[in-house]
Amino acid sequence: MLIRRQMLGVAAALIAFSIVGPHAAQAQDRLKVLATFSILGDFVIAVGGNRVDVTSLVGPNSDAHVYSPAPADARKVADAKVVVTNGLGFEGWMGRLVRASGTKAKVIETTSGIATRKLADGHADPHAWQSAEHGKIYVANIRDALVATDPPGRADYKSNAAAYLAKLDALDRELKAAVASIPAERRRIISSHDAFGYLQQAYCIEFIAPQGLSTESEASARDVARIITQIKREKIPAVVLENISDPRLLERIAKETGARLGGKLYSDALTDRNGDAPSYIDMMRHNMRQIVAALRG
Repeated sequence: MLIRRQMLGVAAALIAFSIVGPHAAQAQDRLKVLATFSILGDFVIAVGGNRVDVTSLVGPNSDAHVYSPAPADARKVADAKVVVTNGLGFEGWMGRLVRASGTKAKVIETTSGIATRKLADGHADPHAWQSAEHGKIYVANIRDALVATDPPGRADYKSNAAAYLAKLDALDRELKAAVASIPAERRRIISSHDAFGYLQQAYCIEFIAPQGLSTESEASARDVARIITQIKREKIPAVVLENISDPRLLERIAKETGARLGGKLYSDALTDRNGDAPSYIDMMRHNMRQIVAALRG
């Protein structure tokens, strides 16, 4: 009877393993990757595919500029095999978090190799993903980090990256074609904070921001008055909002100047699956549609 029970127990275990075991094993075998915010997380998913288990510290519709890490975040960093950051000072809190975690993970800066846009204060603009051409550098850096950490996945990572890079090439052509439909003299727009400098460089649209580089900074009354005067004097046609910023400032500017209040742009964060920008490519397409619609008036 004992032997029979043991055999039944083994059989039950085998049946259970056949149902959930391979999936559980696959989940355990996946490379744990921690991305600092949602846009980077989407890049990692595109390159890593089923070989990676991706967590983003700063999730959809959340602002990495003002993020404050929780104690549990140190555990997430410690558990990761690869930590993917933007760099260029975007995640000012990340260095302390990495040190506190004691992680042995490979930590990469995805902006490595990008010709950075310099600001008036001499610092680099960290929002380099706002150009699809730069997005390709992000992807290449992630691909190389995954290959170095998980050599058996080399073929998968390279294949996934190549397919995604082709999509980014197509996206870049699409965005440039959309801008070409707008007369050059109308390609000027007001945005919440200075997050679109690389989009400006890549697609020949001038962005003017009453706030500085970070959403932590506040526009002074003098800055707002200057922007209002400039809009009226130069007949800047449109104002656009952002998903991570308080809309009241731009709503006030639009009201006082008569500039068209355009749709919402996504600068530093994606949306959830049900939103307008659940992926990087969706975000870039959505933003350009909103910009073109606003500038056409």
